[in-house]
Formats: sequence, structure tokens, C-alpha cells
Amino acid sequence: MPSEDLLARLAEDPHRAAILLDVDGTLAPIVPRPEDARVPDDTKGELLRLATSYGLVACISGRTEADARRLVQVEGVRYVGTHGLELEPEAEPWRGPIHDFAASVDWPVEDKGLSVSFHYREAADEEAALEYLEEVAERARRAGLIPRFGRKVLELRPPVPADKGTAVRHLLAESGLGRAFYAGDDTTDLDAFRALDGLELGIRVAVSSDEAPTELVRSADVVVGSPAELLGLLRRL
Repeated sequence: MPSEDLLARLAEDPHRAAILLDVDGTLAPIVPRPEDARVPDDTKGELLRLATSYGLVACISGRTEADARRLVQVEGVRYVGTHGLELEPEAEPWRGPIHDFAASVDWPVEDKGLSVSFHYREAADEEAALEYLEEVAERARRAGLIPRFGRKVLELRPPVPADKGTAVRHLLAESGLGRAFYAGDDTTDLDAFRALDGLELGIRVAVSSDEAPTELVRSADVVVGSPAELLGLLRRL
């Protein structure tokens, strides 16, 4: 079905639908340092409009819930952090072991509470940085952790069955909605794409870039080239 028809079907009965969105690289353009990311004011205004008409608007982020809320700053939006780990009580006992492992890595760490990330976007030698972090990833596996590479970043997570897909399923079940739009830009968003399988209506949107995984773009119903283009799409809902 053409993307225009998909969007029109979703928008015809917004109270029965969910708008689910990644944050970094999707709502906020990617920047060298995560702490410098910003969601444009126009995008915030659009999220506020959507939150007043759709059954659910949620941001599902790799950041913590508190950090995602601070970055987006839109009332009426549900925030889920750390790729859904914050919804899983069994992840909590891994907080200490993850931090202990991170302390053994000679690399600046982004602490997300239940996970940690090592960025190499600003490394002087990206090839050498990636080689080092691949060694870190192998050590993490031996320590029982789950490593996952994304856009110039290595994330380490607890071995708990939680991801953006489980978060999507949790939110849809909680709200009783069978229609959903999900937009993301990275490998972790593939789990959310798969979570839309079997819905009455599911729209998967890839925010493409030179760093976007090929599978994400191939699996999408709609592809946009930037957060600014995504904003244009949201205005049609």
C-alpha cells in the first residue's frame, strides 16, 4: 500500500492508534556529543499536537527515561528509557556488574543506569577505536553481558529479554491499541519494527543516513532522509 494511504488510514481514527518514536537520530539530529542533542521546537510543537489527538504518543529511547524526558520536554508523551529495560524488574540486579565492567574499560563511558555506552564518533582514528571496542565487546560477552553496536557506539546491556520491541508490545497492550506508527534510525529500532507484525495497521518508518543499517531501510514501509523530513511526515498525521 502506498505510504500516503497508510498514513491516511492511521489518521482517520487517531484515538485507536499509537505514535511511537525513537529520539536520537529520529527526533533530534545526531551530534558528536549526546549531551548536546536538541529536539527542534517545531518538532516539540508537533508532538504536543499529536499527544492531544492520538491514543498514545511515546518516545522509546536508548537514553534513560529521565534523560529522554529532559531532551524532548513535551507533556502528554509517555517516555520509556534504556531500550525498554526500565520496564523489566529483572534487569535491576545487573546495574552493579555493568558499572563494574565499564570501570575496567579505558574509554569514556555514557552511563544509562541499566546499560552503558562507549561512543567513538569523535575518535581521532575510528578504525583503531572500533578495533578496541570490538575487543571490549568480546570481554563483555564472556562476562555475561550483551554487546550491541549502533551508530558509532557500542552499548552493553544485561542478559535480559528486553528491547524496543518488548517496550512497543508492552505499551500497545497497556493502552489496548492495535494500530501503530514507529520511527527510528538504528539497529535497535529493528526490534520495534518487528513488534508491529500482526497489528491491524503497522507503519514502520526508517530515518535513513549514511550510517543507517541497510536492514532498517529495507524493512521500512516509509523512508525519510532526516529528522526534518520525519517532521514533515508527522504533520500529515
